[in-house]
Amino acid sequence: MTASRQRQAYEETVAAWRAAGELGDAEAAARCLSADVELISPLTAQFRFHGPDEIREMLTAAFEVIEDIRFHTAVGEGDTRALFYHARAGGERVEEAQLLRLDRDGHIREITLFGRPLPALTAVLAGIGPRLLRRQSRPALARVVSLASAPLARLTRLGDRRLVPLGDPRRGRRS
Repeated sequence: MTASRQRQAYEETVAAWRAAGELGDAEAAARCLSADVELISPLTAQFRFHGPDEIREMLTAAFEVIEDIRFHTAVGEGDTRALFYHARAGGERVEEAQLLRLDRDGHIREITLFGRPLPALTAVLAGIGPRLLRRQSRPALARVVSLASAPLARLTRLGDRRLVPLGDPRRGRRS
């Protein structure tokens, strides 16, 4: 593949990935992936998602939880790109960064996700985990994860709204 054709393949894949994300289309997103793709989650270091099938399943659940995705920034060159978007998850505003590494054919071979703020991430955790487990025919574990993650989501939301503002460096300063 010529360098020009490779650059074009990278651009086409990134554009298709962005469009799939904004449409919430897991099937279209999966078409952007290489056969040996790996996704590194911002939510756990305990495991990674491997292959288009696992990632499609995760994206299907994610697109049920994360709504109104709107990409606002894309940077990078060659086979490495970083994309950033705003969205909502469980009523929380979320911003996610995606580090994409592409293979020689222009398919995504690695996705590393980063998200903020914490209340939004816990809302994503509380939403995606149980959905994935139900899709894997593990309803009992889905209930356990749902019960365990719901208080965490509530506590981080409460802490973000009530406690974190108390640490604002501008709070209590005199002009």
